Amino acid sequence: QVQLVESGGGLVQAGGSLRVSCAASGLTFSSYAMGWFRQAPAKERELVAAVSSGGRTYYAESVKGRFTISRDNAKNTVYLQMNSLKSEDTAVYYCAADQALSAVLRGTVGNWGQGTQVTVSS
Repeated sequence: QVQLVESGGGLVQAGGSLRVSCAASGLTFSSYAMGWFRQAPAKERELVAAVSSGGRTYYAESVKGRFTISRDNAKNTVYLQMNSLKSEDTAVYYCAADQALSAVLRGTVGNWGQGTQVTVSS
């Protein structure tokens, strides 16, 4: 079955950078759209960034210009580089995968990772 394992979360000061990774297995990675979502306490899960199987990228307005999503099909891994971090970026970050890009963009994916905590101190 599909497994998504996130890593790289942690504590960082405001203005700093962090990169989270998601290693995928059990799927033909290059055929899947991938996304990063986040959920802060008492808030709904939201899409942060997505990348299609062809490499086209999508970003939430709140992270445009600060975050970069990328994928390495040879390593079955998707990354989220986060720069100029703000306290409001504090959340659990989840990796998601689906063969349909539309499902990733809507958040109606069938495959989720367990999440990794990112905490930005001000």
